Amino acid sequence: MKVFISRPIPVIGIKLLEQAGISVTQWTEKRNLTKEELMIQCQQFDALINVGNNAQKRIDAEFLQACRHLKVISLYSVGYDGVDIAEATRLKIPIGNTPGASNEAVADIAFLLMLAVSRKAFYYHQKIINNQWGFTESTKDLGFELHNKTLGIWGLGRIGFEMAKRCIGAYNMNVIYCNNKVNDQAEKELNAVKVSFDELLAQSDVLSVHVNLTPETQNKFNKNAFKKMKKRSIFINTSRGAIHNETDLIEALEKGDLWGAGLDVTNPEPMLSSNPLLTMPNVAVLPHIGSATEEARNEMAKMAAANTIAGLQNKRIPFPVNPEIY
Repeated sequence: MKVFISRPIPVIGIKLLEQAGISVTQWTEKRNLTKEELMIQCQQFDALINVGNNAQKRIDAEFLQACRHLKVISLYSVGYDGVDIAEATRLKIPIGNTPGASNEAVADIAFLLMLAVSRKAFYYHQKIINNQWGFTESTKDLGFELHNKTLGIWGLGRIGFEMAKRCIGAYNMNVIYCNNKVNDQAEKELNAVKVSFDELLAQSDVLSVHVNLTPETQNKFNKNAFKKMKKRSIFINTSRGAIHNETDLIEALEKGDLWGAGLDVTNPEPMLSSNPLLTMPNVAVLPHIGSATEEARNEMAKMAAANTIAGLQNKRIPFPVNPEIY
């Protein structure tokens, strides 16, 4: 059995595959494969481990039809918005992901962005680089403190839970959330309060996004949503860039409808270096590094390998996105 990996993954995952008797080929060129290139590559293999590139939606119906021989497609990610899950299910192709592997790492990035925005840290760092660390005006370019503020979470799942824990522990923040279902654990352990989406917008001092990208969540944070938020609030997105409308976000920040924004995801990715968000003093942008720790990436590699091994052995994969195929 042979697996193709669309970008190198940590050695721990490769070893697990090889120990299971699976032949491994990794794409090592420092560029993304196009959908067509990936389709051609996969004709020679029994399984695919797809790394990154969810935003390009490479694994669509056309791809799946052309590669319907694959016994398993294992995603080196939690998100699966780059896959036509309905078509994969129809073709009985198991799709695996890596849920929980990057909870701590992504929550750390959300927390980092919140703190960096609240103190305009990226802006001040850039001033040093630009040789502008000189006379300081004591009433200009001030940040604000986070103690006892209200944290709003859209999508209080595992990552949102970790973010809330950090905010409570560090700043005694109150937690509100908007979910389809009640999160009993969060309400019991964090005193989190479930609210409507409009209440979340109106009450949050910091609003952190932790939902999956779906047709329902795409472009949810647009001009109308930003106008309903507090003028001294911070918008944080570590989920998917398409959840917020970037043009509307820029306008909201320029007009003062929002105080600041912290983004680990943008739309498109990569972001153009000319994007005005990069020069705003109250904005912090990172290049989608939420899971970029050794611990998280190693765990993702192990889970991706486990999904692949099970699929190639005609067993139920341990982390299926489409369990209904079984």
